[in-house]
Amino acid sequence: MTPATTTDTDVNALLRARYGDAAPELTEAALLDSPVLAQLLQHRSVRRFTTEPVTPETVTALVAAAQSAATSSNNQVWSVVEVRDETARTRLVHEAGGSTFVADAPVILLFVADWARAAAIADRHGEPAEAADYLESTLVGFVDAALAAQNAVVAAEALGLGTCYLGSLRNHPEVTAEIAGLPPRAVVAFGVAVGHPDPTDRAGIKPRLAPHVVHGVETYRPVEPTDVEAYERELAAYNATQGRASGWVRAVVGRVSRVAGLHGREPMRAWLEARGLPSR
Repeated sequence: MTPATTTDTDVNALLRARYGDAAPELTEAALLDSPVLAQLLQHRSVRRFTTEPVTPETVTALVAAAQSAATSSNNQVWSVVEVRDETARTRLVHEAGGSTFVADAPVILLFVADWARAAAIADRHGEPAEAADYLESTLVGFVDAALAAQNAVVAAEALGLGTCYLGSLRNHPEVTAEIAGLPPRAVVAFGVAVGHPDPTDRAGIKPRLAPHVVHGVETYRPVEPTDVEAYERELAAYNATQGRASGWVRAVVGRVSRVAGLHGREPMRAWLEARGLPSR
């Protein structure tokens, strides 16, 4: 399997790259001619960047795209911190637990689940912020941050930039919060590396589970062994192009079977409480 490039615009070719033999075949003209659909289907994670800078105006546009995402009840309980400083990016790797390529990306956007702003507004009006202490509020902050970030990622890729989500920045949330200068009731949900893709980067369109595996009609569809076996073959073929031999089943089982699969993040509830989000 040869990884599809981000210059492909043939929607059905992109579907075949994403799903292999399980790819649906689209026929409706509106779908085949949609540049937005083609852009979304060719997403890839970029972990190698050139030294070309990302302009401040570009980041302004990405934040505007992020703010155009849906937000629960228009409360807008997320924020973003732009990190360019080389020392700060290095700290995100060596102290906060970020992936090594973080230090090489020209911009890291830290997306924050943020009840600090709403709590401050309530305080100015002489009101408490007790509802921020509940799990529902924590979830809303993380969901809002994720929706905003995905809009920013789509916008960045439409501009020819590469991106990669950085869940690793939750490894040491107190350190990440200190680097970002966060007040209580705010926590970094994840980061997004942004930059110009290195042309030597080999990453292509990574296969996903077949659409019918995740798409139930009217009711949930349980996974079948044949679904997993088919996907394992597709992903193995892709991984071979990347010089990797890792399998999907082994990764999923390793993640879910033992607490060790959390890679040290099992105290997350206590960490959230330390950040002022007890998630009751």
